[in-house]
Amino acid sequence: MATVNLLKTSSFDRTLASARSTMMFSEVVRLAVDSFRASKTRFLLTMLGMVIGSASIILVATLGSTGKQYALDQLTSIGPNKIELQYGGGTVSGPDNTTTPDFMTLDDLHAVLEQVPGIVASSPMLEFHDNVSIGGGLTKATMLLGVSPQYKIVRNLVMVSGRFFDEQDDLAHEKVAVIVQPFAEELYGTSNEAIGKTISVKGIPFVIIGVFREAFNTYGNSEISDHTMLVPYTVLRYFTGTNSLKEIFFTMRDASMVVPSSERILEIVRSRHYAGSVYSAAVLTDLLSSMAKIADMLTIVLTLGAGITLVVSGVGIMNSMLANVQSRLKEIGIRKALGATSREIRLQFLTEAVFLSLSGGIIGTAFGLALPLTLGLLTPFKIPINPWAPVFALGSSVLVGVLFGTLPANRAARLDPVQTLKYE
Repeated sequence: MATVNLLKTSSFDRTLASARSTMMFSEVVRLAVDSFRASKTRFLLTMLGMVIGSASIILVATLGSTGKQYALDQLTSIGPNKIELQYGGGTVSGPDNTTTPDFMTLDDLHAVLEQVPGIVASSPMLEFHDNVSIGGGLTKATMLLGVSPQYKIVRNLVMVSGRFFDEQDDLAHEKVAVIVQPFAEELYGTSNEAIGKTISVKGIPFVIIGVFREAFNTYGNSEISDHTMLVPYTVLRYFTGTNSLKEIFFTMRDASMVVPSSERILEIVRSRHYAGSVYSAAVLTDLLSSMAKIADMLTIVLTLGAGITLVVSGVGIMNSMLANVQSRLKEIGIRKALGATSREIRLQFLTEAVFLSLSGGIIGTAFGLALPLTLGLLTPFKIPINPWAPVFALGSSVLVGVLFGTLPANRAARLDPVQTLKYE
């Protein structure tokens, strides 16, 4: 109690001294610090809301950035440099609107490879559905895709067991197959057990040499299903009896080449077919850009939601400062009687409010940054930190202090020194 009285006496003496001349900002700061020291518990409790609010903003922005990076990484794992050329339909002609099929061919693929620079991998794709024999008189409905050895690169496939067929297998028309992981586990229990097993297609045995999976779960939104078997294109075309292609895949050397190259590829293919035939080039560039914008907007909305905590804290600061003004009426009256201007009184209490909110903002920002930084140091997970989050948190803290400190500061500045000196 003696210490508190001493602090109050010291603060009061400084008030008397500072009121005799125009106050410097350093004196305003010193008076604010004295006020905090005289009412530690009240100011710490008031500051707690700002600490929680600022930490929430940092953590929400960090979570938003982490979620955005994760989603983009998942999409990128498909292959950000991939171009998927698709056949949409043939030429419609005649009074009956008869459609003439106009599929792509290997010649289209070769023409693109000759005329478009920067292609590092490509693959045609034939699709064939059949009930294949897995031994013991059992059959399974299976989708066979005839692709080139470069299909693994284009689709960024992960080999779980064994190997992918190579150029030599393709040239020699080897009857080898690579099956998707869920199919291997369904048939043989594990991926390793599938290697070396035989699957018969139309009575022709195919030896399983590898088991693969996609880089991430596409939830059925790709040409690969849970019962997919990849075989060399040169082998599957004998089962289909045609060289017609519905899809051709390309991988560009650099992501910046994807959009212009896709336009050039479409131009080449369309020039080799009927004018009314429909072809399209699917790329991830637009999807990645849209996902990034959606993630950014979601982060902003969540951050603004967390900012509501700061508003609530601002109301607490305003109530605390109004109580502070009420408890210091005599001090304000003495300072005004000795020559302190309304502007100086207003500045003093506004500074206290800003310092109060900013102190809480700094502590909350430190807590908010500490968690992701600690996780990044102690775990293998790299959590991206939005560089604007601390700026927004601290800026919001200052703004809250100014907005919610203005009313108490104005009330203190408008007080009549005669009435305040009479106050008991």
